[in-house]
Amino acid sequence: MTNGRGKSDSPEVPGKPLNKGGATAGPSAEGVEGRGLAKGNPGGQNRFRAQHRSDLQQALERVRQAAAKDRRKRFTTLWHHVYNGNRLREAYLGLKRNAAPGVDRVTWKEYGQRLEENLQNLSDRLKRGAYRAKPVKRAFIPKPDGRQRPLGVTSLEDKIVQRSVTEVLNAVYEIDFLGFSYGFRPGRNPHMALDALAVGIRTKKVNWVLDADIRGFFDAMDHGWLMRFIEHRIEDRRVRRHIKKWLNAGVLVDGERIRQEEGTPQGASISPVLANVYLHYVFDLWAQQWRRKSAHGDVVIVRFADDFIVGFEHQADAERFRGELRERFAKFHLELHPEKTRLVEFGRRAAQNRKERGEGKPETFKFLGFTHSCDRTRCGDFIVLRQTRSDRMQAKLKEVKQWLREHLHDPVPAVGIHLGQVVRGHAQYYGVPRNGPAITRFRQGVVWHWLRALQRRSQTATTPGDRMKRLVARYLPLARIVHPYPEQRLAVTTRGKSRMR
Repeated sequence: MTNGRGKSDSPEVPGKPLNKGGATAGPSAEGVEGRGLAKGNPGGQNRFRAQHRSDLQQALERVRQAAAKDRRKRFTTLWHHVYNGNRLREAYLGLKRNAAPGVDRVTWKEYGQRLEENLQNLSDRLKRGAYRAKPVKRAFIPKPDGRQRPLGVTSLEDKIVQRSVTEVLNAVYEIDFLGFSYGFRPGRNPHMALDALAVGIRTKKVNWVLDADIRGFFDAMDHGWLMRFIEHRIEDRRVRRHIKKWLNAGVLVDGERIRQEEGTPQGASISPVLANVYLHYVFDLWAQQWRRKSAHGDVVIVRFADDFIVGFEHQADAERFRGELRERFAKFHLELHPEKTRLVEFGRRAAQNRKERGEGKPETFKFLGFTHSCDRTRCGDFIVLRQTRSDRMQAKLKEVKQWLREHLHDPVPAVGIHLGQVVRGHAQYYGVPRNGPAITRFRQGVVWHWLRALQRRSQTATTPGDRMKRLVARYLPLARIVHPYPEQRLAVTTRGKSRMR
């Protein structure tokens, strides 16, 4: 690794404390806990995996320390971390086993039947520069509003290499990323972003909230700007060349390969870190500087991937920020969605101010699957009430209904186990304080659809109430709050340091 100086069109990275849960606790190390080796691999390798993982973490920790020591350092020798056989193996074991295959039609199980041979061959090709990226297979998933979200299904070896590169890039960029960025980062999750936002609005002088949405962000990222941002830290030409390969690999639609000069496929392992790098230079650094130099009051910022919320003390600040942000985004080929970007009066004084003007209750905004509204505790203290978005709940119940129709004649215990997992997973995400009624309604909706399915398969078209109660009590867990209050979680994770700075 050598020092270098890269010119940037963006503000310099402001100094900040190291983030908790850095690169040494990356997704691969967490994702493979409890996983065994693929069929056909020597069982004796299990005893070495812990040592291999420790060695891999130590290697990336040295990269992380070098990045923290010199925030202008440009790394010239990173590729050997990528083609390391142990890292490729960990990347493979961290993939979803039942994921759809890409254009190569190779599944996780098939690749694992000759895992060591395949990984050695892959490592050799990466080492000598013979590796070739494959085009991405286009797939679509329905969105709650009825539209379809395009996804890219990459080939298995591309997933492995991209995951390996992601770990290496995280070791460098986790030092640079700011505290209010939460999306797809090691040691961070959506609930940390939700808690930081709730505490920020409650403890700061927030009276206005900018609910912003970037139109088609993953399809609009400019490749030229992205590579310039990568060059600020990554001098290793082999890393940059392979990132270009994935960006230029194109998309396979109906057997035809279409090259794209903008965007990165949603669903690719490398896309989240590239998106964070892009928005780090385009939005985060600029917003941090704007807050320090241009704002006349308190400003709270929380970003999760391409979704972000900004709270302001003064309406004038909010309107000026929105206008300047549009100009900033236009420079980097991004655009705020005109219909989904809203300025909302929100905060502890919003209800009283709107009542005096005769405008009714404060408006709400949506973020990470929750509807946020102004509320008060029994003692009269202001809080941010977070409730499950009604459209998300209805969309999920619709999926449950469709699944029950497709599995109408499956054994009752198998259906009960699946529905129990659905209810439990819903509560694990939406079970935040004061959202008990919503997750209870979801559980009741699942019970209703299950009852209707049992009646359809019954010759008498009836299901005794006692039997239904027994089935529900046996298979469906109760709707319970599983997350602590925001102040409690932040007190543990931040230890007095701001998650919004």
